[in-house]
Amino acid sequence: MSTGVLFVESQPSSPDEISEFHTWYDDVHIPEILQVEGFISARRLESLDGTTYIAIYEIDTDVEAAKASLTAAFSAGTMTKPSGVQLNPPPTQRYFRIISEDRS
Repeated sequence: MSTGVLFVESQPSSPDEISEFHTWYDDVHIPEILQVEGFISARRLESLDGTTYIAIYEIDTDVEAAKASLTAAFSAGTMTKPSGVQLNPPPTQRYFRIISEDRS
């Protein structure tokens, strides 16, 4: 059962780099993040106007512990740097705890 999620809102660095953006997310980043303890699934969404993307990573452990594990993975250099992702401003990242869930 999930205990929380990491929500990340990002954009390609330019229209010319949209393919690189998707390739990095789908083929590099998501497989790497799913190797980090506590992260069990990932889902990506695209805004209707095609300019903004959201990644939702499901967490099945204490959210603070998962956050610490991800920070440690970045610090250890086991996460590949973003490619094709707008970094200025950086992607928005927010962690959430699940407080209610419909099980019907």
